[in-house]
Amino acid sequence: MAIDNRSPRLAVLIDADNASAKIVDGLFDEIAKIGEASVRRIYGDFASSRSKAWIDVLARHAIIPQQQFAYTTGKNASDITLVIDAMDLLHSGRFDGFCLVSSDSDFTRLAARIREQGVDVFGFGEQKTPESFRQACRRFTYTENLLPDAPANTEAAGSKSKPLQPPSAAAPIIRRVLAQMETEDGWAPLGAVGTQLANLSSDFDPRNFGFRKLSDLVRKTNAFEIEHPEGRAIRIREKPASAKSSPKRKS
Repeated sequence: MAIDNRSPRLAVLIDADNASAKIVDGLFDEIAKIGEASVRRIYGDFASSRSKAWIDVLARHAIIPQQQFAYTTGKNASDITLVIDAMDLLHSGRFDGFCLVSSDSDFTRLAARIREQGVDVFGFGEQKTPESFRQACRRFTYTENLLPDAPANTEAAGSKSKPLQPPSAAAPIIRRVLAQMETEDGWAPLGAVGTQLANLSSDFDPRNFGFRKLSDLVRKTNAFEIEHPEGRAIRIREKPASAKSSPKRKS
């Protein structure tokens, strides 16, 4: 029997009313890290000016538009069609994961239902996306980080744009993970820390703080010691109280 070495099959469903066409290149680059985008569909009224920008990029990424005319004000036929298609695709049993591209909390229950079936959900939306939807996904990526001028690793790039959060904001959740790992000497492998961070908070991403690598973010917080023995994985631990900077006394 031949061994199937294919990447995970993904269904990518995009809510055109709640996603910008500017993210499309970064979006599919990000999805390629997860698996193969076997289904690529976008939902919206492409006769409206709000969704028109998507028309220019559909062919480049082989995205199939699902046209939904707004016959009635206040009723979102696009959302309903997306949900129906998602359930049909889910019950086909052909997919290992779903990528839901929207900032709309209305898809929270859909994400939860797909995960109940044992299938991963990867969410993509703006920072304003409600927490309920973000946490319903296995992983959630802020689309601000997918823009061409995203401030990932701003120091190296020399960019003047600011990250979504300051590096210091990452320290509390990293400390929480280290406490949960309960190692004897306080040291923990950085890779294991990164895995636990993703499990604890679906939207944790070093790029939110301006860095592509978790190791660079950890260094920038100035709250942790880093050890990288030759030939071994990077380890980190919280700095002892005596090693932390304290205010200088006035002479």
